Amino acid sequence: MRETSGLGAVRDVSEAPRLIIFDFDSTLSAIEGVEELARVRGEATFAAVEAMTHDAMDGRLAVEAVFGKRLEIIRPSRTDVWAVAQRYEQEAEPTVRETLSTLVARGWTPIILSGGFRPAMRPMADALEIERVEAVDLYFDDSGAYTGYDESYPTTRSGGKPEVIRTLKAEYQPSRIVMVGDGVSDLETKPEVDLFVGFGGYVSRDKVKQGADRFIMRLAELIEIID
Repeated sequence: MRETSGLGAVRDVSEAPRLIIFDFDSTLSAIEGVEELARVRGEATFAAVEAMTHDAMDGRLAVEAVFGKRLEIIRPSRTDVWAVAQRYEQEAEPTVRETLSTLVARGWTPIILSGGFRPAMRPMADALEIERVEAVDLYFDDSGAYTGYDESYPTTRSGGKPEVIRTLKAEYQPSRIVMVGDGVSDLETKPEVDLFVGFGGYVSRDKVKQGADRFIMRLAELIEIID
């Protein structure tokens, strides 16, 4: 079996896998990473970024309308991002470890698909033994100061998550694919997956709840509904 990670990579498998794809912020972990990065810049910055994030997640604004603007306001350092990585692990969804362990034992392959920032998510993903993280890279200079982000990555814009899922489907040729997430950008993936599960454990959005095939409040509920 040959496998390489990264968007657009090629993977040879002896049998078709089953993919379970998770959003990260407010799903695998309680916090929104971009909001935590804004918090260290003061209450005014936090409030502005929080409002933009919720407008995008609720579908009132396109993702691309706020993505770069939030980062330009925050300009997070490498140290800031590492602090958020630690917070992610501290605020992990209470049932996530047991749930993932059970799903993997049943033959599911977990993947993270997020409009957040890969370097902040990678430590928790490693702790959860999730190899594949599809998220946005951030760039820093030698001193750790922010210099930009991967503006070409699909999840920096509306419709980006379905685009990534189409790439994953072409690569893995899965027998079944499930998406789990709390936001409208996650709901956009519904036409591309076999089952879309809305998650409301931290933020319950009416549009997601109404559009989801199933809606859960704890990740442990997945164990009973996807097999």
